[in-house]
Amino acid sequence: MPKLFSLAAMKLLKTTWPIAILLTLVWSGCHTDSWRQIGRLEEINDSIRVTYAPDKRVAVYDISLLYDKGQVKIIGETNQPAALEVLEEQLLLQEIRVDNQAITLPDSSVGEMAYALVNNSVCNIRSEARHSAELATQALLGMTLKVLKRTGEWYLVQTPDGYISWVDHGGVQLMTASEQLRWSKSPQVIYLHNYGNVYADAEESAIVSDVVLGDRLVARQQSGDHVEVVFPDGRLGYVRQSEVTDFKTWKENVSATGDGVMGYALDLLGTPYLWGGTSAKGVDCSGFTKTAYLMNGYVIPRDASQQIHAGQVVDPALKFEGLAKGDLMFFGRAATDTTQQRVTHVGLWMGDSTFVHASRNVRVSSVDPASEFYDESNTNRYLGSRRYLGNERGISKWY
Repeated sequence: MPKLFSLAAMKLLKTTWPIAILLTLVWSGCHTDSWRQIGRLEEINDSIRVTYAPDKRVAVYDISLLYDKGQVKIIGETNQPAALEVLEEQLLLQEIRVDNQAITLPDSSVGEMAYALVNNSVCNIRSEARHSAELATQALLGMTLKVLKRTGEWYLVQTPDGYISWVDHGGVQLMTASEQLRWSKSPQVIYLHNYGNVYADAEESAIVSDVVLGDRLVARQQSGDHVEVVFPDGRLGYVRQSEVTDFKTWKENVSATGDGVMGYALDLLGTPYLWGGTSAKGVDCSGFTKTAYLMNGYVIPRDASQQIHAGQVVDPALKFEGLAKGDLMFFGRAATDTTQQRVTHVGLWMGDSTFVHASRNVRVSSVDPASEFYDESNTNRYLGSRRYLGNERGISKWY
């Protein structure tokens, strides 16, 4: 009888092999050359994964190889088509037959509806396609999400910062490329207060929806002290003119400064801490810094462990020196001889030994032991800071 060997079994023998790849070998007997070939194929696949999709939060590379009697079958899915091409080329160089059955995202389940416009004030985006799954991130009303695939009533989407997770159908309006382009070119307003409402009429007789800081809607016409607006799904409503501004004008005039970043940061004081939150309804530590920069015209990476790789290094001596308003401060576990650095928290430098961050809620803390706001825990686990203002490596303008 042929013997079946899987990578799971091989890992028991060679525990240092990566876990990202599954290779199944079917053959008569256990031959050293076959084991060696499996190792080569695994190394090729793993190398491509590391090159094209080192961070699974922003890239999909769920590719497996099935090896059977001199032929390799490529299965799985990826949103990195170039990686798939390189993999097939490298496998062919091994003088082995290749059957590429992998799926490139977006897949056929998406069809022409390649975009999803956020249709609620805030939509919750989860780590898995179920409501009980971890909240991974959020997106704001009017934001464009790229749709990668559909599973039932859930969509795998990619946010403007590159994050890939699942949103349920109730939070978005699907659009074709032409519909999304028409939406993006329509006159819009951006909401500039922390919270508010869209009303059924200019008399505010009923509420259509709530709105939060950074939400965008298509603007139709002014009606007294209100602006008539349109949601992505076509609903109409009225928002107070004093609470919005023209989005195009706002984009053209916004000039990110330390004071500007801190202005929005301080407006969020007291906002509840929410794991996965990136809105005025609730923020986690990196969602807070992300929101402050978004309202200054920048899309920055989603998580603290990603944010530390953008911008310019400041305060390399870790003495809280040379910092400017709006610099991102990172905290966590320093690297040792046996462990890597682990970033677990981020805040924004205010000046005068103080910083603002989301911990329990958005609040001000200090690195000065004499201050009533002294945060001993974070002071002792400070890992360094990054400056985004004037150093846009790893960040981008908002649309």
